[in-house]
Amino acid sequence: MIILGVGASVLIVMLIGLLAARKVDGDSARYLVAGRTLGLPLVAAGLMGQAVDTNATLGNTDLSFQFGFWAGAALPVGLAVCLLLTGLFFAEPMNRAKLLTLPDFYRRRFGRAVEVASSYMMIVAYVILLAGNLVAGGFLFERFLGTSYTVGVLLIVGIVLTYTVTGGMFSDAYTAAVQMVITLVATAALFLWVAVNYGITIPEGMGAFDLAQLTSSENGAVINWATLLALGVGDIVAIDFMQRIFSARSPQTARRACYLGAAGTLLVGIPFSLVALAAVGILGDAAGEGPVLFTLLDSYAPTGLAILVLSAIVAASCSTANGAILGTGAVAARNIAGIRSTGHSAPGGSAPGGKDVLLRATRLAMLPVVLLAVVVALRVPQTGILLSLAFDVMLAALLVPFVLGHFWRRGTGVAALAAICAGTVVRLSLFVLTPTIYGADNELLHIRNSLISADFDGWPTFLAPAASLLAYVVTALLSGPAPAADAAALDGDEAAKEETSPQADGPAAPAPAP
Repeated sequence: MIILGVGASVLIVMLIGLLAARKVDGDSARYLVAGRTLGLPLVAAGLMGQAVDTNATLGNTDLSFQFGFWAGAALPVGLAVCLLLTGLFFAEPMNRAKLLTLPDFYRRRFGRAVEVASSYMMIVAYVILLAGNLVAGGFLFERFLGTSYTVGVLLIVGIVLTYTVTGGMFSDAYTAAVQMVITLVATAALFLWVAVNYGITIPEGMGAFDLAQLTSSENGAVINWATLLALGVGDIVAIDFMQRIFSARSPQTARRACYLGAAGTLLVGIPFSLVALAAVGILGDAAGEGPVLFTLLDSYAPTGLAILVLSAIVAASCSTANGAILGTGAVAARNIAGIRSTGHSAPGGSAPGGKDVLLRATRLAMLPVVLLAVVVALRVPQTGILLSLAFDVMLAALLVPFVLGHFWRRGTGVAALAAICAGTVVRLSLFVLTPTIYGADNELLHIRNSLISADFDGWPTFLAPAASLLAYVVTALLSGPAPAADAAALDGDEAAKEETSPQADGPAAPAPAP
């Protein structure tokens, strides 16, 4: 009964996505950024959909249940802070620049080499993020449909690919609007059911006001602050967030959508943390294997509520997976392969039959990205951990060039590459030497050593961006002043010229501070 109800909701969302696909009309700009026509409700729903994913629901509840409020709530709070900062400082200039992908900024500001380097880092991070959402689908179908975990992962991939490949950003926007309505209603219903039937009880030392979780390393403070930093700051350079900002019909719409998305993220995330704390008393030792929320819904909740909440979880998983697949496919085709505009391939050839080469290449590029994400999901069946790790990578390598590229004219492409390399080397080195990742065992790649213990977990998140910042500033100062800033580098008119030119691979002049 439960799986039939969830299946019906998935079918409705899929049909909406397929119907919205007709708006693409064979045009890559409409496919990637919805022709920059989306209004406030659709952009806000899309941003919220990317934030309120299964990492921030299942991961949130699992971490809150085990370690306390701040271990789980750091996920939605961090994402909300990211959207707030993006709205304050970056949404308007990035929308005004009329970009198609986030690496386009790095190309215009720093040149082709930085564009390619940043693109590879984004794809690595988003493979990890996508994997975290596939994990939730795998667990859900395994528990409620009786499939294997592997089959569950493949099912969720098939569902998302069906409408992402066809409809791009239009499908994403319209399905996200429906998915977020489901999620908000399900969150309210779950919270009220737990409150009325069991009470929102807080175990000693695990509540929001038990600040040892933020001040004592023994209570996970370093890891909790690392999570807040990775998501609250590192997520600013998120390709799925930026893709929605580019899709807004105006800079003001993009900014306001960030604020609404931040509020919606907290409205969903905080109740899930409180439900998880109450579940400590409800489940006791009966939590068992797999996500805590699944145990609560399967064994305690009425069928109708279970269907509603599980539908919301699948919807959240599909929403973020949709954005991750679309964004990484676009980055691979446009920024790595160098396919810039309609009718032009990388060497400047035209598409047979007048078809949009970038559109076709983006769709094809999605497939290897999804395959890599499936491999990670099968190797590391975690949720919230993978969300934090994904943006830990972005924080280490890409945040410094992005922020200073906006506000400091001196930095050049050499400084940006130095920052990317320094942050990446430090983060990867500490990753393979540290036995745990945000409290979970490092099952991806760990080299046994006597230098670093699990007590060091969390500190790499701070050290890597610090190394990136130092490398950028020192290199910028030593390499002399940058060329005179070109006021058109992040201007919409310059973007229009670029999209129609087959010779768009060369370095651009640095952008001025907005």
